[in-house]
This record gives sequence, C-alpha cells and structure tokens, in this order.
Amino acid sequence: MRRILVTGFDPFGGQSINPSWIAVQALDGLELDGHRVVAAELPTQFGHSLRALDELIDAHRPSLVVCTGQAGGRSAISLERVAININDARIPDNLGKQPIDTPVIEGGPVAYFSTLPIKAMLAAMLAEGVRADVSQTAGTFVCNHVFYGLMHRLATDPACEGIRGGLVHVPWLPQQGHPSMTAEQLSLGLEVALRCAIHTHRDVRIQAGALN
Repeated sequence: MRRILVTGFDPFGGQSINPSWIAVQALDGLELDGHRVVAAELPTQFGHSLRALDELIDAHRPSLVVCTGQAGGRSAISLERVAININDARIPDNLGKQPIDTPVIEGGPVAYFSTLPIKAMLAAMLAEGVRADVSQTAGTFVCNHVFYGLMHRLATDPACEGIRGGLVHVPWLPQQGHPSMTAEQLSLGLEVALRCAIHTHRDVRIQAGALN
C-alpha cells in the first residue's frame, strides 16, 4: 500500500498545543483509496525540522508529502502556493534560534511552487463545507523553512522523482483564540484534501488569488 506522509509541528511560542499536530494525528493509519496515511510530528526548530523530515521521507517513501503548520489569526485552512528561500524569524524557535535574513538552502532558487493540486483541493474542501483558501505566503518562520526544504529535495533528489508535496496552514483551535476551527473540522478538511490530491494530477483552474 502506498503511503502519504502528513506532518504537524509541536507547540511553540508559549502555546501548550499545536493544532497542526492534533489534526494530522487523528489521520494516522487512515486508508484512503489504496494509500495509508502516516502522521508524524516535526520539531519547531530551524534545521532539525528538515533533518527529521528527510528521515521520514527515507523511511516511508511516500507518494505524497503534506506538511501542516499553525497559522494563528487565519480563519480557514490555507493551501500554500509558494515557498521562499529565506529564514527571517520574528520569534525564536524552540531551541532559541532566531535566524534573520538567511537562506533555507544556500545557493537554492528564490522560490518553489507547491506540487499539490491546491485549487482542486480548495474546491473539494469548500464543497464539503470546510472553510479553506489559497495563501500566497507561508511566512518566514519554521513552516516556510520546512516547505522550502521539502520542495528543494523533491526537485533535486532523483530518489524522490514522482513525489508531490506542499504545505497547508491551519487556524487555531477554539481554546487558543479566535478565529478558529475545531479539531474535527481540521481533520475532515485535511482528509478531503488528501483524497483529492491522490486522484488529481492536473490542477483545476479557478480563481483563488489575492489583491494584497
């Protein structure tokens, strides 16, 4: 059975929970159309998070990799379009590191686009009544760090040929603040998105842009 690797992060910034890990943990072991979901928690740490992700990819050889992270203040599940080659941390990570204006990958391209069918995934979630949107920025903290590192590996490692990947941001849980979504809503949205990604190899063309 082929595998889908889905990751979340541990809590950071003084929080006691991280909705990304709670949402993906609920999907661990789920079978979706001939694929088994493998959920894993990444450390909210520059460098260490990428090494952990590399080890997971080597161990599971997934056909899809979907990393998720917390985006407090957002009101919907955000499908990230682009990863940029910059670390610029507004707060320290969980090891106290706070890189400013450093590259994720020295000498790497300026940016990578997600290779997930983000527009089709958006339409699928909306059709199920799950709040979702396409985001044009994954920030410059550890989420973007992992997103860029993932896409760089998928683009440059021959052993990863055919693996598609990207990043999804999720809102707070209700106990963290507002706006928010419940853990059940987050897990449902991710399940719908994963099922869509399995079957969609050419994305649909629908409007999901931003004015600013």
